[in-house]
Amino acid sequence: MRFALGVEYDGSEFSGWQRLHRPGEPDRRGEPTVQAAVEEALSFVAGHPVEVTCAGRTDAGVHAACQVVHFDSLATRDPRGWVLGATTRLPPSVCALWCVPVADGFNARFSARARRYRYRILNRAVRPALERQYLSWERRPLDAAAMHRAAQALAGEHDFSAFRTVHCQAPHARRDLHDIRVTRTGDVVEIEVQANAFLHHMVRNIVGSLLPIGRGERPEPWLAELLAGRDRTVAGPTAPPDGLVFVGPRYPAECRLPDEVTL
Repeated sequence: MRFALGVEYDGSEFSGWQRLHRPGEPDRRGEPTVQAAVEEALSFVAGHPVEVTCAGRTDAGVHAACQVVHFDSLATRDPRGWVLGATTRLPPSVCALWCVPVADGFNARFSARARRYRYRILNRAVRPALERQYLSWERRPLDAAAMHRAAQALAGEHDFSAFRTVHCQAPHARRDLHDIRVTRTGDVVEIEVQANAFLHHMVRNIVGSLLPIGRGERPEPWLAELLAGRDRTVAGPTAPPDGLVFVGPRYPAECRLPDEVTL
């Protein structure tokens, strides 16, 4: 039987989502991953090895409000048992939010129609003390309205090579960016992005190119020029992982998943 599981995690203590070893084998690199922690917990509850497939891999230090995975098991457990049982075996920085039986054809990665990220920047003269693992920091004043206007050039389907890391393994750089918004609430500037899928470091590279516009170092049309030029070497630097949260994927209503991950 196949299940979908919602997972929340603080990525500060992990080297990323992706497991670095096969299930049941020791991690020779000694670097903890979220996938390994989730699989170990589910395997304990199931009483047999469990492998999971996620909606979108996250990098070291990146958090998730609702990562979605699917896994298969013939163990007799109700959804509540999977949630509570797995959470008791997970480290404090990871928990299972919900579990739903799904059709055998459901795939956490390929069934998703959209994915959302949020990047938060504390914009003040002094670095953060509270919630510092969930905030990036920029001491120079940012014009959030200018950043928002510039970002609208990215909406739609484009080649995002200018915002793609050289280590990206995707076969092509075309992505459909559904929505991007830059807002300010007090000292916090927030960038929210939704697309059908993302390239490796795409959100952080977009943020890194929006910051010079927010600081007034580059004009608003610069972002559109970067997009058209497709040259990563002339775009802004990659923003730090601090402050980046994978809000979660979005699935068609027929998947019958919780509202927070349904289109």
